[in-house]
Amino acid sequence: MRALFGMSLPELTETMAAMGQKPYRARQVFEALYKQRVSGVAEMTTLSTGLRGELERGGWTVGLPEIVQTATSVDGTERYLMRMADGETVETVWMPDGDGGERGDGSEAAVEEASETETAEEAVSGIRVQGSGARVQSANGAALTSDSSAALRNDKEEGDGGYWSRRGGGRARSNFGTLAENGFRRATICISSQVGCAVNCQFCLTAKLGIKRNLTAGEIAGQVAAVLNRHGIQIGKDRINLVFMGMGEPFLNYDSFMKSVRLLVEGIGIPESRMTVSTSGILPGIEAFAKETVRPKLALSLNASNDVVRERIMPITRKWDIAALLEAVQKIPLRTREWVTFEYVLLGGVNDQPEHANEVLDLLAGMRAKVNLIVWNPGPGIDYVQPKPGDVAVFQKMLIEGGIATYIRRPRGRDIYAACGQLKRTVTEEKPELVTIGTV
Repeated sequence: MRALFGMSLPELTETMAAMGQKPYRARQVFEALYKQRVSGVAEMTTLSTGLRGELERGGWTVGLPEIVQTATSVDGTERYLMRMADGETVETVWMPDGDGGERGDGSEAAVEEASETETAEEAVSGIRVQGSGARVQSANGAALTSDSSAALRNDKEEGDGGYWSRRGGGRARSNFGTLAENGFRRATICISSQVGCAVNCQFCLTAKLGIKRNLTAGEIAGQVAAVLNRHGIQIGKDRINLVFMGMGEPFLNYDSFMKSVRLLVEGIGIPESRMTVSTSGILPGIEAFAKETVRPKLALSLNASNDVVRERIMPITRKWDIAALLEAVQKIPLRTREWVTFEYVLLGGVNDQPEHANEVLDLLAGMRAKVNLIVWNPGPGIDYVQPKPGDVAVFQKMLIEGGIATYIRRPRGRDIYAACGQLKRTVTEEKPELVTIGTV
């Protein structure tokens, strides 16, 4: 079978020409694949019955990845095991209301996230306070009662363009999308770029898989289409953010990654300003990325304040050190109000002390940068511990006082191995053991 999904308009035009068809047929197929997000050739009703039959007889199929397993977190996050045509699988994550990763990066998505707050206690425990006196759940599903003095989530509407409602009811408008109808203002999809990963970050479960193969552009963008179809998302009404932060290193599959970006922008209709790609620090990829005219926002996984620590937890540092990466990042022509994100996974006793915060301030001095602090998410066979909430709070405070916008990213789906660093093609109902610290 040959997959149509993943082909660009010029490629479809060439394919249609080889079948004796005029160029407008290629445009019809393109629209059916990416705008209408059809699942099969038979659904391409703008094509004649004869042409649909010819495509099927020729072995052509749409070729979207198949969701073969779903795990649902207590926080609403869903993790999908996606099967490709050859039987290989990757994981993709759906996060209603996102994880706060866009805060402070200068984009429209950042404006939407502006009212979201996260405390160090919430980040470590996995407990999310939903409001004064609200009944919330810990990461293991236990019911807790929030204290009215805790940091509360602010659900006010900001710059909503008429689509979004306050969660829990209130105003209603006729042009709501599917998300708003279900009480959410936006959603984030976390996408994989490879089957496994070759980078071998010591704190990440995906690293234990090794690398099997790269995904094609169709398999990368196809994860998005499959999830959008599952939730009945209406592009143009529903606000969708994409993060290339799943399994794999996107910049080690650069051409397919960038082709998938173009398909998502030109085909499905998600602007690149709503996309973020995370790299562990692949220098040639960063240099190529700087030359792209259509590109997502960049997040560099820094995770250490010096090369000694970074090399220990991210062996890729032996090839490209921090100084080389920062030099390359500074050559990226940033758009108006765009900031580069530096991700920093906090590992208890390893990279989370005040001296490390001071070194981060020195590294990022003068850069148009923001920092996302990520409390390490536990996994079997990985011998790290989560940082103490007090250490997280001090680290964030020091960076902010040093002039760096710094946010604590919300852990999403930690109880189902869906959080940052936990994707490992889970096929059982195993649950991670999580640290909770009581009510907040």
